[in-house]
Amino acid sequence: MSWLTKYVRPKIRGLLKRDVPDNLWTNCPSCHQMVLVKELRRTLNVCPHCGFHMKVPAAERFEWTFDAGSYTRIELPKVAADPLGFRDQKRYTDRLKDARAKSGLDESLVVAHGRITGYPAVVAIMAYEFMAGTMGTALGEAFVAAARLAILQRSPLVIFTASGGARMQEGILSLMQMPRTTVAVQMLKDAGLPYIVVLTDPTTGGVSASFAMLGDVQIAEPKALIGFAGPRVIEDTVREKLPEGFQRSEYLLEHGMLDMVVERKNLRETLGRVIGLLTAAPPGDVFTETLPDPEEPGSEETPLPVN
Repeated sequence: MSWLTKYVRPKIRGLLKRDVPDNLWTNCPSCHQMVLVKELRRTLNVCPHCGFHMKVPAAERFEWTFDAGSYTRIELPKVAADPLGFRDQKRYTDRLKDARAKSGLDESLVVAHGRITGYPAVVAIMAYEFMAGTMGTALGEAFVAAARLAILQRSPLVIFTASGGARMQEGILSLMQMPRTTVAVQMLKDAGLPYIVVLTDPTTGGVSASFAMLGDVQIAEPKALIGFAGPRVIEDTVREKLPEGFQRSEYLLEHGMLDMVVERKNLRETLGRVIGLLTAAPPGDVFTETLPDPEEPGSEETPLPVN
């Protein structure tokens, strides 16, 4: 072994060696470009190369949606952890434990109330980091609790959707949440309160077939995948090539299924403007002054119509 190999090479390697964190870079799922995680934080998890709006943890979504320091998360009802005693490669209860440990959440829907540009609002966020945001009995209970809180506070309900659909480990019980959440939406409409949906990537399955498409105002982030079945499943079924951009936000907007497509950096201001228009309330007002309780006898004011 020469002195170059024995002494010089190890010293050169030591000089060139740097401690690089494993989470320094991430890959954009749309354009596959490498992006600095630090840069992503600055752009609100939007790819600086192609503008794709990546998935966002529920905690960060709350921070970006509510006014600074103005919101409070609520405790949600508890449900049976494993109603069917389901097991595939591992027990359903074990999957739930893993999901809770990784995400720091109890379930796939998180609810808070606070203010958006000064307007009081209840916000529900589907956490894709918890079992792909799938819909089970816990999500149904949480959605109903959010609707009831909005009615109690006379506030609009805003929900951010991100889901792979119904949760197969709960079988028919997960599908039963589709009519259940639909009834909760109707409760809001009967109370004359706005229900605003923000669809993010991806929103699919039973979620898109129920409460995700029932908003008085339907907003989506750019390039979000929105539909019931995935494009490949549809292509295999109809045996035809789908149009360019099929099931993406811009395609749905063009075909009348959305009201607007809004970039993430403008979402909070847009939500505040929409809430103000639907309630005709100045920022900071409680909506009971503008939207009286429909059950109150002899009320002189009439709640604003919400389509």
